Amino acid sequence: MKSNRTNPFYLIPYYLWIVLFVIAPIALVLYFSFFDIAGNLTLDNYRNFFSSVYLRLTLSSFWYAFLITLISLLVAYPTAYWLTKTKHKHLWLLMIIIPSWINLLLKAYAFIGIFGLYGPANNLLAAIGSERLQILFTDFSFIFVSVYIFIPFMVLPIFNSLDRINPALIDASRDLGASSWTTFTRVIFPLAINGVKAGIQVVFIPALSLFVITRLIAGNKVITLGTAIEQQFLVTQNWGMGSTIAVFLILFMIIVMMVTGEKGGTINGKIK
Repeated sequence: MKSNRTNPFYLIPYYLWIVLFVIAPIALVLYFSFFDIAGNLTLDNYRNFFSSVYLRLTLSSFWYAFLITLISLLVAYPTAYWLTKTKHKHLWLLMIIIPSWINLLLKAYAFIGIFGLYGPANNLLAAIGSERLQILFTDFSFIFVSVYIFIPFMVLPIFNSLDRINPALIDASRDLGASSWTTFTRVIFPLAINGVKAGIQVVFIPALSLFVITRLIAGNKVITLGTAIEQQFLVTQNWGMGSTIAVFLILFMIIVMMVTGEKGGTINGKIK
């Protein structure tokens, strides 16, 4: 019988990649977090992080990430469910994914034009007799554009989970007299929960560290952990404080991944 063990030699590129592009960058961030702006070894950065300013910043980042994730989920779930019922579902799925291939900056500048004072959005308001509004540089514009950008990343894992559900399980639920709502809550949603968790991961974690959209769309009226890191590194040149914020951001990401990680379940009626 042939052994199924992989030759350790083939794992060398994998281990090199992990060390050079995962472990080493995190170690460098952790190292710099122990130095102040003058290059002196200190723990002040960690004490400063627990000040009221950075705690409010952290709560604000989690709040915006939560809103972006929740709205993305509310839009993506019914969309993904509808896609599984269409005839050309993979074609429609591709149409949803294609916008994610466009550069983030291009999409941000496009929305600057759309939401501008004389852009299409305000032209529509003027056409129906309403006053032109300052849509840019508001919480609404920031959340709207963020949701638009993250929607494909929420739709894809949910679609994959829903598409793998055995239709016989749904038919059996209905044959046993379950209502559509009961079938959804007791059969469909539990079987697709891993797709929902994966979607939450790929939306919530990046939403915590947004900074390009906060600058271009929100006009720095929305400050996130990502924006704070950018300012510490590029504006104040305080690499130590920027690294400290990055350390906590990494910890928050790990916690989110642990909370939303797969803990077993059923797919197509089989225990994982």
